[in-house]
Amino acid sequence: MTDLPKSGPLAGVRVVELAGIGPGPFAAMMLADLGADVIRVDRPGGGRLQIAPADRDILFRGRPNVAIDLKSPRGVELVLDLVEGADILIEGFRPGVMERLGLGPDACLERNPRLVYGRMTGWGQDGPLAHTAGHDINYISVAGALDALGHADQPPTFPQNLLGDFGGGALYLVAGVLAALTHARATGKGQVVDTAITDGVAHLMAMSVSMQQSGVWDGGRGTSLLGGAAPFYDVYETSDGRWMSVGGLEPQFYAAMSDLLAPFVDGALPDRNDLGEWPALRKVLAETFAQRTQAEWVETFDGTDACVAPVVPLTEAYEHPHNVARGTYVEVDGLTQPAPAPRFSATPATLTTTPAKPGANTRAALTAWGIDDVETLISDGIAVQSDDPENQEGSTA
Repeated sequence: MTDLPKSGPLAGVRVVELAGIGPGPFAAMMLADLGADVIRVDRPGGGRLQIAPADRDILFRGRPNVAIDLKSPRGVELVLDLVEGADILIEGFRPGVMERLGLGPDACLERNPRLVYGRMTGWGQDGPLAHTAGHDINYISVAGALDALGHADQPPTFPQNLLGDFGGGALYLVAGVLAALTHARATGKGQVVDTAITDGVAHLMAMSVSMQQSGVWDGGRGTSLLGGAAPFYDVYETSDGRWMSVGGLEPQFYAAMSDLLAPFVDGALPDRNDLGEWPALRKVLAETFAQRTQAEWVETFDGTDACVAPVVPLTEAYEHPHNVARGTYVEVDGLTQPAPAPRFSATPATLTTTPAKPGANTRAALTAWGIDDVETLISDGIAVQSDDPENQEGSTA
């Protein structure tokens, strides 16, 4: 991918990203996608967790990667120089780590009082679990989300790390730092944004909490209208071992589905308004969808309001006609990746730089950010320019 000028609604916003894993890099990627000038500060050689080669890890796209020795006082001072010219800083370390490095909120806000200091953790900056390790599956467990996911007769089903890391974590960090940036620009005063995945996941459950608190759902697994209890909101296997998703909640959409299924059903469908008939309705729907292949059902429901769609494997989603028409996935330099989202009519976001290995852009990026002694920093080993491919093997996710 060729380096292109930054565009998008966040053009002109400067962000310092202290390299972490998961939700932090996703948030930085999203800010970069939307036009922010993000600089990723990595450790020399990268970190310990590697989900893909660094130059193939989509979470690293859109921003340069500089390697700085944060164990050195000069390295810490270099990061503070970057902070001085930044609007936002984001970090994803355990509580207290940034303070021990000399890069905590007090030090950074003293250097730049307008700075928005975004903190990304699983448990938050305080509370009895704040200093313990965890991952997405643990955070959504404690937040109350995981127990309700899946069918009643099966163990809880975890949605990879989409709900916690990226939904309750990264997206809340992005929303938080942009809200705080609005305040900083209006008042000249920065602040700390404490983003905890557990908080974000709980917030995402507002509708579920409403249902439970009002007595329309008992909070159990597979017992809510949208959680597997309703046979007309579920997935059904087809004759070729694939699946169709059924979402006919509203009567008119259910009627459209029923009409299209009628030629394949012996008699009328059981009454969906009678909860006692739901087991029978589920059985009929399962037997009906099992009669034909997924492709045949797609042809039947194509262009209708029946709210029935194929369950598409990721590798096929790249080529699904709707995704192709909208450019939902794009291929750049041989790497298929999701396009920036959402979309803007006046300030469209564009992909700029490819994912970068740790230290690959140290010289150019530090120079672009106004650091005037770059060559000395590199020669002294404070900043590392990874010209040698052998020095670029590690990466963080």
